[in-house]
Amino acid sequence: MAPTAVPPTAAAAPRRWAGVLSLLAVVLISYIDRVNVSVLITDRAFTDHFGMTGDRVLQGALMTVFLIGYGLAAFFLTPLYESALGARRGLLVSVGLWAALTLLSPYALGALMFVAVRFLLGASEGPLFSLKTMYVREHFAPHEVGRPNAVSSMGVSLGTAAGLPLITYLVHRYDWHTSFVLLALLNAALGLPLIALFIRGRRHPVHERAERQHVPSGAHRGVVTTLREAVRTPRLGCILLIEIATLAYLWGSTSWLPAYLLQDRHFSLEQMGAVSALPFLMSLGSGLLGGYLIDRLPARRLPLLFVVGALGTGSCVLLVITADAAWLAATGLVLAGGFWGLQGPAIPTLVQRHAPADTVGSAYGVVNGVGNLISAFMPTAMGAAIALGGGHGFGAGYALLIGAQAITLGCGAWLLLRPGRPATNAGPVTSRTTSPAPPHPTP
Repeated sequence: MAPTAVPPTAAAAPRRWAGVLSLLAVVLISYIDRVNVSVLITDRAFTDHFGMTGDRVLQGALMTVFLIGYGLAAFFLTPLYESALGARRGLLVSVGLWAALTLLSPYALGALMFVAVRFLLGASEGPLFSLKTMYVREHFAPHEVGRPNAVSSMGVSLGTAAGLPLITYLVHRYDWHTSFVLLALLNAALGLPLIALFIRGRRHPVHERAERQHVPSGAHRGVVTTLREAVRTPRLGCILLIEIATLAYLWGSTSWLPAYLLQDRHFSLEQMGAVSALPFLMSLGSGLLGGYLIDRLPARRLPLLFVVGALGTGSCVLLVITADAAWLAATGLVLAGGFWGLQGPAIPTLVQRHAPADTVGSAYGVVNGVGNLISAFMPTAMGAAIALGGGHGFGAGYALLIGAQAITLGCGAWLLLRPGRPATNAGPVTSRTTSPAPPHPTP
C-alpha cells in the first residue's frame, strides 16, 4: 500500500518555499528572454540588420524556431535530466547555457546564424518547466501543490509583463544589441546564484522503496524506461491538447502584441510599453486565484478552470477583433489575459496528480515538449494570416487564438465528465506516521 503523504515539518517549510520563489525568479528571467524578439521585430535597425523588414512570416518564425528547439529539448532532454541530474543540477546547466547563448545572439553573422542561435537558446530552456514541476512534486503533498505551482508560474506573467516595456526601453533608449547583453548578465547574475543557494533535491520515498526492493528507479532505470512510463500517464492525450492550445495562445499573442498595438491600433511607443504589460499582469492575479481554487476544489472539479478560462478568453479575443475603439480593444486584451491566466496552474497539477511519482518530470516534459513543438507554429501562422488579411490582417491572426481556446474548452469539458483517478504513489512523505485527510475527496 502506498504511504500517505503529509506536509513537511515546520523547519522544512521555509526552505521549500525559498526554492519556489527562486523558481519564480528563474521563470521570470526566462520569459524576458523569450519576449525579446517580439519587441525587436518592431525595431527597423534590427530587422534591416537581419534582412527581415516587412517579412511577417520570417518575423513570426523567430519565435517558432525558438519554440521548436524548446519543445525538442523538453521532450528528449527532460528524461536525461530527471534520471541523471535532478532538478538542481539540471537548472544550473540550463541557466548557464541560456546566459551564454543570449550573450552570443547579437554577434550572429547573418540571419541564418541568428536563427540557429535562437534554436539552441530554445533548447537550453526546454527542461525548465519540467524541472520546476519535479521540484514541487518532491517537496509538497498532493493536496497542496496548487499554490507552489501558481507562485512559481507567476514568472510567466511577471516576466512577460516586465519584459515587454523593459525591452522597449532598452531598444529605443540604447539599441537592440544592448538588450541581449543586459539579459545575458541578468541570467548569470540572478538565476545561477538563486539556484545554487535555494534549490535542493529531496529523496523521494518511491526511490527509497525501489532501492530496498532492488527495483530500477530514477537514474538506475535509464532515460528510455523513464520516458516510456511517462507517456503512459492517464489522461495524457487530453492534458497535452490543453497544453498545446494554452501555449498557442501565449506564443501567438505575445509575438504579435507590440506590433498589433503600434501598427494596427496606433498606440504611441510609451502607450504600447504600458498596455502590453497589462494582460500579463492580469493573468498574474488570475493565476494566483487559480492556484487558490485548485487546493480547495475537489480533484474531479479541477477542469472547471479550463472551461471557464477558455470561454472567457475566447469571448474577450472576439471583442478585440470586432472593437472599433482602440481603448475597447485594449480592454479586451487585458480581460483575455485574466481568463487565460486562470488555466495555467491547473496543467502541472493534472500531471502531478495522474503521473507516477518518479516520472512526473518526464511526463511534464512530454506535455511541455510536444505542446511547445506544435504551438511553435502559431506565431508563424498568425504572421501568414496577417500578411494575407490586408486591412484586417491582425484580426485574421487573432481569430486563430479563438480556435485554440475552443480546443481547451472541449478538452476541459471532457475531463470534467471523465476525470479519471489520480496516481496513488504521489507526494513526499515525512517521518511522521499519521496524516490528516486531504481537504477534498478524490474520485
